[in-house]
Amino acid sequence: MLPREFHEQFETKYLCDAACLSSKTRGRERPAPLCDLRTEFQRDRDKIIHCNSFRRLKLKTQVFLSPTGDHYRTRLTHTLEVGQIARTIARAMRLNEDLTEAIAMGHDLGHTPFGHAGERALNRINPNGFKHYEQGVRVVKLIENNGNGLNLTYEVRDGILKHTNQFAETKEGIVVRFADVIAYLNHDIDDAIRADILTEEDIPEEITGVLGHSKSQRITTLVSDLVNNGVYRMEMSPNIRRAYDALKDFMFDNVYCNPTCKSEEKKTYSMLDGLYSYYYKFPDKLPELYRSLAERYGRETAVCDYIAGMSDKYAVDRFVEIYVPASWNVR
Repeated sequence: MLPREFHEQFETKYLCDAACLSSKTRGRERPAPLCDLRTEFQRDRDKIIHCNSFRRLKLKTQVFLSPTGDHYRTRLTHTLEVGQIARTIARAMRLNEDLTEAIAMGHDLGHTPFGHAGERALNRINPNGFKHYEQGVRVVKLIENNGNGLNLTYEVRDGILKHTNQFAETKEGIVVRFADVIAYLNHDIDDAIRADILTEEDIPEEITGVLGHSKSQRITTLVSDLVNNGVYRMEMSPNIRRAYDALKDFMFDNVYCNPTCKSEEKKTYSMLDGLYSYYYKFPDKLPELYRSLAERYGRETAVCDYIAGMSDKYAVDRFVEIYVPASWNVR
């Protein structure tokens, strides 16, 4: 028996009835031979981890733009934390960990430089609008692998598309949606404390008294409650949900909309607007891949594809190269 076949049989025997079995996937857009060693969802996870867009996440903002410190989260470390939380939930519920991890690793591939500020900037600039979860699907279908895409399974693409404001068709995709929020609320508290924007004591007792007084306690409470309510309910208990919603409101009021966190956002808008205007006016300056995308999907979309894929530093470097006069090197 091949290792893949053994694992497929393991899934059939040990995963719960609600789990999505790799042997029952709805498949890929383009037929591909099966791997002897890995299931289809394991292959998707590996494709994502080895792609360029995944590596660039290490240089993309999570919340704080250009923080001075080694321990602030980036989009990559956020993704890894989401993956860890999602796998814990999936394992406890006897769901498909490989599918869960693949969705988690790919859920933010469509994020822009400068975090949600960059997303808002492109949404304002692009006549067609811009949403990072829709862009994530474009990345894995059309942009990665030199325009050939990663040819992921339907279930992984569905989980990426629906991780923000929809419910995925698989329980594994829904798990990633919960894990994403659980991760960012708690690690953003950690980063905000590090940045002296708030203290643990600033969080209202109505929240900490229910969820816990530390990052670890809050994550444990939220994950445990979700698991204890069962795979078919896939929801939090009423009192936990109230505290969870109150924590989200607290973070938006005190961190995500904090003047210190948002102080550089106007510069982000100006920078991305400048990059968009330049590449829209001079499409010949786009890399070859994006010139071909412009011919197929329109210049507006292709320019956004290019900018969205940039890391923070690469976007700054391109802006400086285009708009800032170079110093003369006179000898």
